[in-house]
Amino acid sequence: MRRDLHEENRRSWNVATRAHNSHKRDQAAFLRAGGSTLFPEELELVGELSGRSLLHLCCNSGQDTLSLARLGARVTGIDISDDAVAFATNLSEESGIAGKFERADVYDWMPQAARERRRFDRVFMTYGVLGWMSDLDALFRGIASVLEPGGRVVSLEFHPASMVFDDQMQVRYPYFRDGGPYLWADGVSDYVALSGRALTPSGWVDGEKEFKNPHPVHEFPHSVSELVNAVLGAGLELERLHEWPYANGFQPFKKMRELEGRRFVLPEGLPELPLMLGLSAKRP
Repeated sequence: MRRDLHEENRRSWNVATRAHNSHKRDQAAFLRAGGSTLFPEELELVGELSGRSLLHLCCNSGQDTLSLARLGARVTGIDISDDAVAFATNLSEESGIAGKFERADVYDWMPQAARERRRFDRVFMTYGVLGWMSDLDALFRGIASVLEPGGRVVSLEFHPASMVFDDQMQVRYPYFRDGGPYLWADGVSDYVALSGRALTPSGWVDGEKEFKNPHPVHEFPHSVSELVNAVLGAGLELERLHEWPYANGFQPFKKMRELEGRRFVLPEGLPELPLMLGLSAKRP
C-alpha cells in the first residue's frame, strides 16, 4: 500500500477538481429540478435503493452520490480530495438533498468504520477509482468489513484492456501490474473540458482555460483477474461481471464517435473493444 503516493495524488486532485467544476452549470439547480448524473449501467448494477444505506467510495464532488440519494438511499461519500468533499458538502446544502461527506484515504477510513461498526447495504465505486488504489486485496477486505450481510458492492470501470493504448490507439503500456505504478508528471487532467457536454449534464460552461496541473499523480494498473481474485479473496460472492463496447462520458482516444446517452465508441472501421467493465458482488 502506497499512502505516500496517495497523498501526492490528493494534491493533484484538489487542483483538478476546481477546474472540472468550472465547466458545469449550476449543479444544485440541476439536482433540485430532478436531474441525475447517473448512467443506466450503474443503476442496473446497484439495484433498488429505497431505504438503503449506501457508501460511495472516491465520490469526487458528490454529484453521483446525491443522484443516488434522490433514489431513496441514505448516502455517505468518502474522497481523499479536500476540495471535492468541500464542494460535495456545499452541493448537498444548496440542492437540499441530504448526504454526508467525509475527507479521508479510503484505506484509513474503512478500518475505522469497521471498528465503529458502521455498516452499509451498498458500496458504490465508478470510473477510475481502481486505478488510484495501490492494494486491491486490502480495498475489498475493507469493503467486506463495512457491508451488511447480504449487502452488495458495485464497481464500474473503464476496461483495463483498453488502457494499454495511448490516445492515438497505439499499444504503449503493459497490461499486467508489474508495469506500474505509473507516474504522470502532468497530473490529473481537465478531462471534463476534453469530454465536453458528455460530462456536464447540468449544462456546459467554458470555465477554466489552458489548465495545467502542477502536481504529478501515480496510477496503479490492475488486470481483470486481479480484480476478481481480490473480490473473491475478501469472501464476497460474485453476482455479475459485464463488459461493454462503449465508454460512458469519457473519450479516451482521438476521433471516437459519440452516441446517444453520452456514450463514446471507437472510430469507424475499427473492431469493437471492451471499453467498460462492471461487477457486483455480495457479502454472504
